[in-house]
Parts: sequence; C-alpha cells; structure tokens
Amino acid sequence: MLQKFARVVSNILNPFLVCLITVVLLVTYTSDSFSSAAKWTAIALVFSVAPVFIFMFVQVKRKKMESMFPEGQGQRRVIYALASAFSAVGYVMMLRFGAPHLLAVSFLAGLLAVIIFMLINLFWKISVHTAFLSSAVVVLTVVLGGQAAWVFVLLPLVGWSRLTLKMHTLAQVIVGAVLGAVIISGIYWGFGVI
Repeated sequence: MLQKFARVVSNILNPFLVCLITVVLLVTYTSDSFSSAAKWTAIALVFSVAPVFIFMFVQVKRKKMESMFPEGQGQRRVIYALASAFSAVGYVMMLRFGAPHLLAVSFLAGLLAVIIFMLINLFWKISVHTAFLSSAVVVLTVVLGGQAAWVFVLLPLVGWSRLTLKMHTLAQVIVGAVLGAVIISGIYWGFGVI
C-alpha cells in the first residue's frame, strides 16, 4: 500500500509536471497581456519541458529506456545533455526577444541547474524530483509570496516517496532539494530578483 502511494506521489509530482506548472504560473505573473503570456509560455515549454519529455517518452515506447526516470547513468547523461542544449538555446532566445526579466533569469537558473546536475551525474545520482520541487518552491514564493508557502509541505512527501521506492539514498534526496533551492536563490539574488 505504501509503495503504491509512493509511486502515485512520485508520478504526480514529477519534474515535468512541476516544471510545467511553475513555468505557466511564472509566465502568467510576468506577462502584461494574454498574447504575451501565450508567446512566452510556448517558448518556455518548447525549450524546457517539451523536448525532453517527448524524447524520453519515445525512448520508453521504443524500449530504449526502462522508464521516464531511468536508473542508468548513460541514459541520464543523454537526457541532461539534451536538456542543457535546449535550455541554452531557450535562454538566448529569451534574451534576444526581450523576455520578462524574472522569466529569463529563471531560465538561466534552470540551465545552470541542469549543467550542475549533469556534472554530478557523472559520479552520483542526485534526486531531480526534490531538486525541481525545491526550485519551484523558491520561484513560487518569489512570484506569489506567502500564498505559495503550502507548496513547501510537498517536499518531504516527494522525498519520502523517492526513498520508499528505493530510487535514491537519503543524501541524494536532501542534496537534490538543497541544491535546487540554492541554485535558483543564488541566481535570483545575483540578478537582483530577491
């Protein structure tokens, strides 16, 4: 029963969905019109969540990956490289076409996080689930203030689910959460967002 609940938590609060919701809320907050929000949402998703999700989905369907969140270091390396490349192009596009400051800075933080996680992946498996969720907590707190505080309670739940499913060690879960929050907070602080 606990394993089933842990799998549900892990599947629902996965990095793709967390990123999607965060991007939509961030774009909605930073855009001054519906057309602007639609444009930046499309650009942000095309250069963040969508290509990686589609690649992984196709690889799982072709049985070239065992799951959407693979165990093998080699498979994760390809995913990190793909995410880094798309994020870099997305960040350049945001600068080129004048994205709202908070959105562009958030994209830069995401790019930096993916590169750092890719380097860590060379020797250790950090929890991307907790990293993305802790990053989302920071972003939503900056965007929504105290209204977003409740999102923090999801972090221990996700950490518990990853441990229960034996996908990570306690250290990997904690380091993922801390590093995700530190990277985005550091970039926000460096660029005067907070």
